[in-house]
Amino acid sequence: MKKDLRILSQKELEDLFLDLKQPKFRAKQLYDWLWNKGLNDIELMTNLPKDLRKHLSEHYEIRNASIAMEQKSIDGTIKLAFNLYDNRLIEGVLIPSDKRMTACVSSQVGCTLSCAFCATGMIKRERNLGPGEIYDQVVLLNQKAQENYNLALSNIVFMGMGEPLLNYDNVMSAIDKITSPSGLGMAPRRITLSTVGIARGIKRLADEGKAFKLAWSLHAPSNEKRDKIMGINKSNSIEEVIEALQYFYQKTGNKITYEYIIFEDFNDSLEDAKDLLKLCRQVPAFVNIIEYNQVEGVVLNKAKKGNRDAFIKYLETNGVTAKVRISRGEDIDAACGQLANK
Repeated sequence: MKKDLRILSQKELEDLFLDLKQPKFRAKQLYDWLWNKGLNDIELMTNLPKDLRKHLSEHYEIRNASIAMEQKSIDGTIKLAFNLYDNRLIEGVLIPSDKRMTACVSSQVGCTLSCAFCATGMIKRERNLGPGEIYDQVVLLNQKAQENYNLALSNIVFMGMGEPLLNYDNVMSAIDKITSPSGLGMAPRRITLSTVGIARGIKRLADEGKAFKLAWSLHAPSNEKRDKIMGINKSNSIEEVIEALQYFYQKTGNKITYEYIIFEDFNDSLEDAKDLLKLCRQVPAFVNIIEYNQVEGVVLNKAKKGNRDAFIKYLETNGVTAKVRISRGEDIDAACGQLANK
């Protein structure tokens, strides 16, 4: 079986070419084709000698993702289903707005976390995505942004299928390719990684000095309530995650975003707002209030507007920046929590 050329680092490419008695600069040329130009056909890498291209084609392949299906929402959101080399499917979303063109990308095929409100959690995790498969989502969503809106991507959010910190090495490798000047050259501050709260992963981000933004999918302000909707809370309690976030803030100086899906008669009371305020005072944070998007088979419901507005007002009155994140693409199951490869 051929190896995937894109799992090799630039140093490994240099070693490969030295073994093939090729000059070291060939590695940089190949790396540029793979990660700057995004080319997935070895034969088209025209500045590489023909015999070298032949050898690479015989022993290596580029396991690129391709578009299997496209849906466009009435609000302009575009959802893509990507076909992977082993015929598995993942989904990514292009979210256009007046000021931003955002790609929402996946990090795993399925998910192990089984959050009670999320469609992705209802399908089993089949495997992690490789760096190239994450990178391909960005490239293809960027193409759709340019084709449909004549604009390039301005932001990337790791809020699609899967938990990024449970695929740590591959996600960090992909972000490196996306942000590197020899890759796509996107500024790290334009990238947001969203996690349910993997404490050890958050601390590792801090130790490695990652410059991108971090969002915590909190969704309930107490362990008692969070246990009911997010199984991960039993192994990564609110206190443990807060400790990791404090460490991250001390190391990076970056404010955290708390993501909070607000549910009717579950986490939408003023008592819940008070509990959330206590958490906000432990780590400098913004709060994104997310309106729930209905998922088939889930008994939770969207909070009433009056309760939502009172909740936000309480936070703002007490010095916390809180805003409603408008969901996009609900009519094509592209909104928050709805990705499930239907």
